[in-house]
Amino acid sequence: MSADVKALRDRASRRRVVVTGANAGLGYFVAEQLAATGVRVVLACRDESRAKRAVDSILTIVPDADLQVVVTDLADLASVRVAADQIMADGPVDALVANAGVVGSRRRQTTADGFELQFGTNHLGHFALVSHLLPALAAAEAGRIVHLGSIAHTLSRLDLDDPMMVQRYSGHRAYSRSKLAVMTFGFELDRRLRDAGSSVSSVVAHPGFALENLTERRPGIVRRRWLPAPLVGLMRTVSQGKDQGARPLVYAAVGADVAGGEYWGPDGWFQLTGAPALVRARRHARNRKTAARLWNLSARLTRVQPVIE
Repeated sequence: MSADVKALRDRASRRRVVVTGANAGLGYFVAEQLAATGVRVVLACRDESRAKRAVDSILTIVPDADLQVVVTDLADLASVRVAADQIMADGPVDALVANAGVVGSRRRQTTADGFELQFGTNHLGHFALVSHLLPALAAAEAGRIVHLGSIAHTLSRLDLDDPMMVQRYSGHRAYSRSKLAVMTFGFELDRRLRDAGSSVSSVVAHPGFALENLTERRPGIVRRRWLPAPLVGLMRTVSQGKDQGARPLVYAAVGADVAGGEYWGPDGWFQLTGAPALVRARRHARNRKTAARLWNLSARLTRVQPVIE
């Protein structure tokens, strides 16, 4: 066992961490790596059969893993509420890794509640889940929320007059805006938690440029397609596997030196690859005026908001 894993295991003993979208991609490796530190991991996933497949895979790597599956569809606010009630029934939540999300959509699609799919899932679904779970996070010794940011936040600005992109839709723009919304909410949530003297902290983390084809093999979980070896070698110069991309999220969730309001990501060139480190977000992700508008809009659309005491 490495020194880093041992240190995290010592800190994480008997803690409970919820990971959304834990059946594939980054979320799977976040769950696997957290399980290796000794925490109890709740896999909050939309598809129960795929979640159980992820559990079986984790158990082949971490035989003594403590795992639970809770069906959670972030594109359906009713499902989010039911899942939160189930999670809270088991007691305090030490950390929530708000990882799940939709990446790209060529045509405009909507959630069960009529929201644009990427904004509705990536931001509003997690906004509602955080709101419901905040009492369980406050009941822990030092609850922590980790929001999945992205280097894509540098590519766009929020349009809160047309957040659902009804007038003009672009899948790539919708994704970058949704991730900017996630980050803006994450930073604003921590400011409000600090102002209230809460024991809960809110952190943002991102995986860099993480690709499936560079990811460690996990049968039934990782879907790598054949590519010429020279191309794979070139990809490694600017990107990394999702197993490596998961490391900043894991550290943000259980690292001893992580503080609220921080932004964690890879320490390499342009934050594309590397080891977990404190990194900088663009200034517009921390704009308080925009954050207040986003908070109010999100509360109105989801009909729930974090109650901070």
